Amino acid sequence: MRAAIKRGCHSMRLVPASGLALAWALAAAPVKAADTLASMPSDLSVTVYRAPFRSSGSIRLDNLGGFALVSETRTVRLPAGVSRLRFEGVADGIDPSSAIVTGLPDGVIEKNREGKLLSPAALIDAALGKPMTLLRADKKTGKSARLAGTIRSDAGGGVVFETSEGIEALRCSGLPETLSFAGVTDLAATPTLSVLVRSSESITTTVTLSYLARDFDWAADYGATLSADGNTMDLGAWVTLANGNGVGFPSTRTQVVAGRVNRENGEVEPLDVGGPILAQCWPRGSTSDPPQYLQIDLASPLSAAREKMGMIQSLAAAAPRLAEVTLAQKKVEQEQLGDLKLYRVPDRTTVASRQSKQVRLLDRSNIPITRVYGADLAADENAVSAPAHLLLRTMNDASHHLGLPLPSGRVAVFAMRDGGTLLQHESNVRDLAVDEEVEIDMGESSDVHVTSNKDQQVTSNKDQTTVASARTTRLPPVPGVAERRSATVEAVNHVDVSNARATEIHFELRLRLPEGGRVVRADHPVGTKNGRPIFRLTIPANGTVTLQYHSQHGTVPP
Repeated sequence: MRAAIKRGCHSMRLVPASGLALAWALAAAPVKAADTLASMPSDLSVTVYRAPFRSSGSIRLDNLGGFALVSETRTVRLPAGVSRLRFEGVADGIDPSSAIVTGLPDGVIEKNREGKLLSPAALIDAALGKPMTLLRADKKTGKSARLAGTIRSDAGGGVVFETSEGIEALRCSGLPETLSFAGVTDLAATPTLSVLVRSSESITTTVTLSYLARDFDWAADYGATLSADGNTMDLGAWVTLANGNGVGFPSTRTQVVAGRVNRENGEVEPLDVGGPILAQCWPRGSTSDPPQYLQIDLASPLSAAREKMGMIQSLAAAAPRLAEVTLAQKKVEQEQLGDLKLYRVPDRTTVASRQSKQVRLLDRSNIPITRVYGADLAADENAVSAPAHLLLRTMNDASHHLGLPLPSGRVAVFAMRDGGTLLQHESNVRDLAVDEEVEIDMGESSDVHVTSNKDQQVTSNKDQTTVASARTTRLPPVPGVAERRSATVEAVNHVDVSNARATEIHFELRLRLPEGGRVVRADHPVGTKNGRPIFRLTIPANGTVTLQYHSQHGTVPP
């Protein structure tokens, strides 16, 4: 077999595109007479919504689950009658059903998203059975000769064409070749939305195109630096914007929305950007010679990474590198959007194609904090010595140098050491409203340990109470809580908290009780937080505190 041509074969050894002599003459067909092309946007606005089910961690450019509301202001010149108005350069993740065009005299008749983009693969598919021109260097004279031909088949991924010299496969002659497709296809070079409109007269007007598009996201990234004494911290934050589309939005007004927005259907059929064409040919000398593998890349104006069949397929040959840019300008401004929070970037910024960038959210200094150690235990839990968790706690109010809604995100905590900073811990924070308690998880502490034991079990009914140990009666009752005499199961627990630090610490024990459960007796005061019992203790330096409590659960008598 003289030639075998394949497309998308990963077992091939690929020669870089720069080593190819083959050049493509890519020319899209002129717009039809009834078509009208809208101008490029004169004004842009992009409002980015977070991925609704993403945890408050970092975002990945190759898998963005958020979306954006894009508004574009364009100038159009419409002839009288019915015409097709084309908006080129929209986001390739556009949801056509969400598109709204305002400013047209008589409205929109229909909307269409053109799903095939200009690329070598798309040109081959669109030109099947149509005439084309092959430009090939003459092997004797070296001069370029034009040869009319027709593409007959892509041979399941390869390109087979017919000329007056016969039928052959692309790039198997060993000579420089150029294919011209002028006039054979109307593929769009950029993602395009077209609408069918009717106008009673020829007019020039300004319209606004608004639509939802996928492959956007944003996140908040916080950095907290603790003071040398650990009593205060400085807090700064960035808003990270991400655009995974192959289309950028220059000099745009940008907003981000915090909170979960319900979308019934965010799925959009991905654009067909084609794939690289691979040519595998035997030289004309002998089939015993090793084959050479050639790759024809996508057209340079296109770049995308599309999700197909639930998998992310990266078109690395075409897509530009994912870029990360930091923009340090004015801080974003917070506004209310119903029950959501809107953060507006005060300066226009460029949301470039396949790029993430950061805009400053806040800077706060000398925020007073409290270090609180704690444990979360079930009421009847027997726990061998386990490390406690450390929290940094403050309030989101003006008196604590905050007092603004804080979007969920990732926080990195640093400590000052020897004139520099060292990373101590990273964790996530949820959305926090003004006047709400702020807690930053610092992970487990090796200096503070908790041991829990269930001493005994006590069975009670309305006639009598059987107690396995007289020590239970010595525990004082919890004020305002009456012991039930209906059928219940009670347990007596004690918890030892040890502190190996050189200073005293604040400790909180949070209990998980079964439904209907309550603490009826305890040797330390008990409070309630978020509907659960909590003991607040002070543990001395290099000391241990033992807590005893008596829990009860069952039905309330009628």
